Amino acid sequence: MKAKILTIDGKSGKEIELPKFFTEKVREDIIYKILEIRKIQHPYGSNPSAGNQSSVSGKIVHKRHAWKSQYGRGMSRVPRKTMSRKGTQFNWVAAGVPNTRGGRRAHPPKAISRILDLKINKKELLLGLKSALSATANEKYLKQKYERLRNKEITKLPLIVESKITELKIRELITSFKKILGTELFEVSIQKKEIRSGIGKLRGRKYKKNAGLLLVLGNDEKLKTTAFDVKQVKELNILDLAKGKPGRLTIYTEKAIKDLENKFSGEKK
Repeated sequence: MKAKILTIDGKSGKEIELPKFFTEKVREDIIYKILEIRKIQHPYGSNPSAGNQSSVSGKIVHKRHAWKSQYGRGMSRVPRKTMSRKGTQFNWVAAGVPNTRGGRRAHPPKAISRILDLKINKKELLLGLKSALSATANEKYLKQKYERLRNKEITKLPLIVESKITELKIRELITSFKKILGTELFEVSIQKKEIRSGIGKLRGRKYKKNAGLLLVLGNDEKLKTTAFDVKQVKELNILDLAKGKPGRLTIYTEKAIKDLENKFSGEKK
């Protein structure tokens, strides 16, 4: 399968042979399995030192003639902290245990129990990454992911541009993408951040944003922008390509295609 490299003006340039993984069958089952394992949960739980912030001197001894003894005073043997002292007399307050004021909880939620520790086979991980790459070159999956593209015709997939695009300044780069993508695709490509409607604003998720465009660069290429996501081939993973659903709008540079081909060329057959 061959594809044309687009210039920074959006015109068709030279033709190259596409790597085989762009035409492989998209294994949605593998992709969703990996996405489930890669989910990041915010572990809820109390601070391990909560309720143990005060300086507590341990259980009080009830021996005779011992320093800090509470012999004969009818006091319980619980950890206490010293509030005041006069000579050998101490004013104590129980602290540091669940049955005391300001003490720790008996059995608080453990954050460690909320951290996912699932694993996946290396071959499945490789197959999932290839499937996610293949979905970016498939019109069907692109339309499934982006609702507003359902009735539009999308051509020239996968989108490959000349590496010269990394030399452009951000304003020139956005103008170039308008020419490359066209009006419909460009509307989807820019990341938009909005304030969420509803009670979620009060629960640590005030803002929401769309996926937008992913620009994949070669390992030696660099580009800084907040208008869309940028990843080098060595950093690329399945969450970048298929988070939520496979078929993300992705543009590859010519150098990125070569680096991807080299990445998969050494795998065991």
